[in-house]
Amino acid sequence: MELTPEIKSKLDKLQEKYEAMGQDMAAYLDGLLYADFLTYWDYIHLDTLLSLQSPKTPFPDEEIFIMYHQITELYFKLCLHECKQIAEHPALTVEFFTARVKRINAYFNALTSSFDVMVDGMEKEQFLKFRMSLLPASGFQSAQYRMIEICATDFTRLVDKSKREELVNASLEEKFENIYWKFGATELSSGKQTLTLKQFITKYAAQFLQLVKDREFNNFSALYTRFEKEGQNVSLLAEELRKLDLFVNVEWPLSHYKSAVRYLERDPVDIAATGGTNWQKYLPPRFQKRIFYPFLWTEEQLEEWGKSWVLGVLKSIKK
Repeated sequence: MELTPEIKSKLDKLQEKYEAMGQDMAAYLDGLLYADFLTYWDYIHLDTLLSLQSPKTPFPDEEIFIMYHQITELYFKLCLHECKQIAEHPALTVEFFTARVKRINAYFNALTSSFDVMVDGMEKEQFLKFRMSLLPASGFQSAQYRMIEICATDFTRLVDKSKREELVNASLEEKFENIYWKFGATELSSGKQTLTLKQFITKYAAQFLQLVKDREFNNFSALYTRFEKEGQNVSLLAEELRKLDLFVNVEWPLSHYKSAVRYLERDPVDIAATGGTNWQKYLPPRFQKRIFYPFLWTEEQLEEWGKSWVLGVLKSIKK
């Protein structure tokens, strides 16, 4: 085989690369010569991936429950991958920022669109039995979801609405003590913190606080404000941030609410979630008034936050 100029050029560049690191290129070429070709299943670790489902009960629908949550966490990882690129970009532009938020919206769109797998894809009788083997684990304990929230907005916006105004100028540590999701993980009967919450805080509190500090000045809200003050055109960015606000704070919680109503609502007493979380108060967006970017919405939109979506979900449930 004749060495073309293109191949010679690539070999020269490889030689330069290995020499710069004090390495023998010939040895690496031997390795390439004897290496097997890459396969799809090895590249994505398919066998490992398919072995990660470990049901706790014999009910077949539990595998659906496990796999959907694993898929969700992979999508959250994709979101955080984009969040990191935005926050740590050495020369961030509005265009790059907008494109990455658009990607995150695509991931959340896939999640919310597929949630019928959880709403209608399991038998209620099976779910109500196998869920008892999951105690005290709960989707509430998704650390990646909390990290997405921290990256997306000013941390004050994540303080429970009952404390938000009071703690505007408080320390990050004090704000964290009053973060909204802690109020959704109290025992319905006593008002005490659930074991689910205690486990979650023990494992992730330090990591969350560090991320809060790291994203204090480069969260999405802060970066948007900076570009706007610089006089840059942020209209497309604002549109994507509004979509993100709705996906994370309205549509995603409502998907869970719809599922919770289907499986856990029962007259005269509602069934508690696996982590003991107060899902009736915690999930509906209208109750939480959790809004990342209030400056991108009108007063009327803020006042009616989540109302139309809640009514739509309730209507669909009654059908």
